[in-house]
Amino acid sequence: MGIALIWSIITILFRWIFSKRRGAISYDSSDQTALYIRMLGDVRVRSQVGFEPERRGSHPYLGVDFRTLHSRAESAGTIPARRIRRLFSFQRHLLSSRLLRGAPHLNPLHILDEDYCGQAKCMLEKVGSWNFDIFLFDRLTNGNSLVFLTFNLLNQYGLIELFQLDMVKLRRFLVLVQEDYHNQNPYHNAVHAADVTQAMHCYLREPKLAQSLTSFDILLGLLAAATHDLDHPGVNQPFLIKTNHYLAALYRNTSVLENHHWRSAVGLLRETELFSNLPAEDSLSIERQLGSLILATDISRQNEYLSRFRTHLDENDLCLGNASHRHFVLQMALKCADICNPCRPWELSKQWSEKVTDEFFHQGDIEKKYKLEISPLCDSEANTIASVQIGFMTYVVEPLFAEWARFSDTRLSQTMLGHLGLNKASWSAMEPEASGSSEEGESEPGRATDEPSSRVLSQGSQES
Repeated sequence: MGIALIWSIITILFRWIFSKRRGAISYDSSDQTALYIRMLGDVRVRSQVGFEPERRGSHPYLGVDFRTLHSRAESAGTIPARRIRRLFSFQRHLLSSRLLRGAPHLNPLHILDEDYCGQAKCMLEKVGSWNFDIFLFDRLTNGNSLVFLTFNLLNQYGLIELFQLDMVKLRRFLVLVQEDYHNQNPYHNAVHAADVTQAMHCYLREPKLAQSLTSFDILLGLLAAATHDLDHPGVNQPFLIKTNHYLAALYRNTSVLENHHWRSAVGLLRETELFSNLPAEDSLSIERQLGSLILATDISRQNEYLSRFRTHLDENDLCLGNASHRHFVLQMALKCADICNPCRPWELSKQWSEKVTDEFFHQGDIEKKYKLEISPLCDSEANTIASVQIGFMTYVVEPLFAEWARFSDTRLSQTMLGHLGLNKASWSAMEPEASGSSEEGESEPGRATDEPSSRVLSQGSQES
């Protein structure tokens, strides 16, 4: 017990140090591109704004603290308490494990058996269900849904043992990933990442993928899902561009958020040395392919990926024995997982719709405050939750999932399309004026909506 106590104290000290760390920059010598490891803590990012209100001058700087951007005044005092609860919950799990007690363990993965309370463990037994309630699971795990779910899936697929991942490094990596999500964001937070990871798991179990994907593919798919929105600031790319944010400058206004998510994920992989036991070329391959998957979630390239997917299906030339084809299918699976909320049961889908719209409207309020042009779908006076969701479902979600159903015509695909239709009908009933126009293009959603409007793509770019 003495060794276990010392180890626990060391772990707590590490967690305290992590909470005090600040963002850092390293450089990739191959392309001299700045590699942003993290944007942490109370770092205030000042982005220059080049607009001239009424031509009488300009607002020199817009101070944006993305860590508190979506915080509400009435809830500001509860945030530290939540962080403390999550910290102590995690330490409690570590203290209770056989690994830290020094007890004999024939299988070190038995740590999972003692780490979860009864209800959470029961939920994990049904983690492959499309009705999985990630909100309930997050409450049962005391705000640690991303850590526990991802750890469980990596173990379930046998990836921890296969790739000989160090348990301490893996835990540290997952905790840092979870902490790097801005949980003050109504939508782009760690719960969203956990939800996407669970959806990706459902897709990986589909017959075509389960029979073809390698363990390396599955590892990439789960890591990409868990990190695909890492350090998301809670505003969309147009906001970063028009405020001259340094990330927009760094990535030259191209896939700004997606590049940052990828680079942040790579930074954490290197910081924790999660794959230090693998050959260097394998680690670099993981980083590159992880980037390829995350960059595919850029909704501004939706038509590009959808057209390519459709062409493959029309010509029936997808060969999952081909590594590049498998990777492309993983890209499409991640794209589906990222925007699958409208395909969930209404009780879950509605909550996600309210959260993402809350994030849109809060961005619009900030733009109004600083007299910036209000981004499409971010004006609470001109849009409703129903109108935003109906447009997103019609122009973005339906075409993508119609093609996915052509590729994987399974019970899950039909279930998702069924929920999508019912949810759209529910929102249409709340928005009578929109219901008539939305019905015009419903005869063949996968073909009739090839060119989504810029307003809807703007929403998608913030959702992805």
